[in-house]
Amino acid sequence: MNANLAGPQGAGTLRFAALLATYMQSANLPLPNAVLRLIQGSLSMTDDQAGWIFTSYLAASAITMPIAQWLAGRYGLKRVYQTALAFFVLGLLLSTHATTSLEFIGARILQGLASGVLAPLSMAISLETLPLEKRAKFGATWTAIVLFGIVSGPSLGGWIGEHFDWRPIFYISLPLSVFIFLVMALLLNEKKAEKRPTFDFFGFGSFTLGLISLQMLLDRGERLDWFASTEIWLEAIGCALGAYLFAVHVLTAKVHFLNKRLFNDRNFVLSTIIFFAVGFVLLSTMALTSPMLDEILGYPPDTTGSLTIPRGIGLVGAFLLMNRVPERFDRRLFVAAGVGVVIYANWLMLGYSPLMDWSPVALAGAVQGIGIGILMPSLTKVAFSTLDPTLRPEGTGLFNLSRVYGSTLGVAIVQLYFFNNTQAMHMALVSNVTPYSVAPMSLPALAGLNEMITHQAAFIAVVDQFKILMVAMLVVSPLVVFLRKPVPTN
Repeated sequence: MNANLAGPQGAGTLRFAALLATYMQSANLPLPNAVLRLIQGSLSMTDDQAGWIFTSYLAASAITMPIAQWLAGRYGLKRVYQTALAFFVLGLLLSTHATTSLEFIGARILQGLASGVLAPLSMAISLETLPLEKRAKFGATWTAIVLFGIVSGPSLGGWIGEHFDWRPIFYISLPLSVFIFLVMALLLNEKKAEKRPTFDFFGFGSFTLGLISLQMLLDRGERLDWFASTEIWLEAIGCALGAYLFAVHVLTAKVHFLNKRLFNDRNFVLSTIIFFAVGFVLLSTMALTSPMLDEILGYPPDTTGSLTIPRGIGLVGAFLLMNRVPERFDRRLFVAAGVGVVIYANWLMLGYSPLMDWSPVALAGAVQGIGIGILMPSLTKVAFSTLDPTLRPEGTGLFNLSRVYGSTLGVAIVQLYFFNNTQAMHMALVSNVTPYSVAPMSLPALAGLNEMITHQAAFIAVVDQFKILMVAMLVVSPLVVFLRKPVPTN
């Protein structure tokens, strides 16, 4: 598919619009992060439902991302892109008009479904506006914009939420969407694939069934008392069935949406596993840090959001610098260094205290950002340097999906353990309170004591989740030793 642009100026405008869409869809994922307290209060949303704000968006985008190219080939790039953009806008509008938690989650799902189509097609459009000799290096620019959107979203949402309300945070994407839609309408000519494209819907369906069932099980299990609920049993069966059908399909079918030859490349497989852990850590850290600052420590939304800026500066800065490192340097060394820095950053988070000011959060966030900024481009180079060039398009899709699935499962898991640990710590702290020590206290004083214990238990539980994230990186760190030395990419 070619964009068939009418000259260099048109190509530049089209590329700018596609990159703007890339930023917009990535920034909308963590946009509500710094205003969770406002959203929960307005929609009567429980603490466990707050995690759905992120997992619903991520899981929905993971569903549509693998089929985006097939949709564009089958129905036309321009038509599919504009339709996805229209659904994204509809999701934004529904978010601002939501009156219940389920309505809001439904709107986030719609945004996520559209986002999963916009992201890969925006990259495809951007590539088609570039000369062939510049396309190889464009991936770094595109990834930097995605990362910038992820790390800047909370600060933008926090500032708007503090000075206005949480609903206007979604309005800022409306004029951007209109601009992108008009540019695509005027400059992007429609073109479908010459032959009707094929897609392995059975493999994709079984893979999606397993992962989405697992996601629902983790999100809903605590609320429904796990296997005391029929719904949880159905989701567990769906997870097991999807995994079984997909495994059998991979082993028996000649063609499926994940090429079996991808799994013959050691560097690609190991790098994809490590990239999964990177996704597990990055968004889960943000999903824990903002509520800790906002709800437990009482920081205003704009301050909570601004404390994500050091992570963003470290991440994007290190990412851009890594892309200037000469090819002669062994990228495995940088992968090892990046993993080590991320582990150290999460170790710093274990020292958080209710008595601290903002500086430890800024420092740990900046260090983690630098570590991930070193790790991501180095890992990408290692993953694709030994992969057959004909497999790189499919490999790129799977590689990016691993980060998305890592993020959505990571947020679900840390939220689950957070609530369990909060309850356990609350019970442990309350056990030290005797009837004799509280007998002289009035009812307001008792309520204040309970609130203080609850906040202390929640803070300890948050720190315990940072430990889980550190352990996740420790678990994958030995894989670096088994990476082969990268060879120059074509």
